[in-house]
Amino acid sequence: MIKYKTEEEIAIMREGGKIHAKILKEVAKKVKPGVKTSELNSYAEQLIDEAGCTASFLGYAPKGAREAFPAALCVSINEEIVHGIPNGDEDRILFEGDIVSLDLGVTYQGLITDAAVTVPVGKVSDDAATLIRATHEALEAAIKAMRPRGHIGDIGDAVMRIAMKYGFGIIEGLSGHGVGYSVHEEPFVPNKAKRGEGPELKAGLVIAIEPMLSAGSRDIKLLKNGYTFITRDKSLSAHFEHTVVVGYDGKIEVLTKL
Repeated sequence: MIKYKTEEEIAIMREGGKIHAKILKEVAKKVKPGVKTSELNSYAEQLIDEAGCTASFLGYAPKGAREAFPAALCVSINEEIVHGIPNGDEDRILFEGDIVSLDLGVTYQGLITDAAVTVPVGKVSDDAATLIRATHEALEAAIKAMRPRGHIGDIGDAVMRIAMKYGFGIIEGLSGHGVGYSVHEEPFVPNKAKRGEGPELKAGLVIAIEPMLSAGSRDIKLLKNGYTFITRDKSLSAHFEHTVVVGYDGKIEVLTKL
């Protein structure tokens, strides 16, 4: 069941989203060759704590998980699509030419926002830069495609058109989702869909839109840690995400954008 948010709850998420955007922007600035993924996670935890918020992903255990997620920040490098674990045995060093997805969930006054960016580590190849640019463009196109009383399928249709424009693969096995009371809520927001299909975009709907594109195969593989998904052919993948609301004033608003 879709859990629509009240105007008061949206106002809280709007404030939380501003904090979220600032934190993610600051963490992204720390990405450079030689930095450890654990350092990025620790910095995210520090900023979240200083802001009086809670890390939504830390300790989160989705249905079927063997254990809770051990970090505040998902750090996914190169062929890793989402849910890269940045600490413990999974701690890694970033190298020149890598691309890295930073995915963060922030809880403010009991309500969650979710956002992600993919950033280059130093100088990257032209192909990697194009993949990052195309995935960000897909997110922007998806948001622009939203209209009150439109449909969830309009979002996936927009993502699909950008992927086709650049010739990149769409990761179909992973998707966007509702968000707010928990990290993952209904509805399912696919990155490949037909315009006019799916649930209606009604006032109070809050969703995380997150296109994921690959430079090669759209097929995915789950690693043994139970969280990290990679492209099966180990081609590069990029990921962007915003939390977006259909307002009671008829406007579409991005909550996690400065």
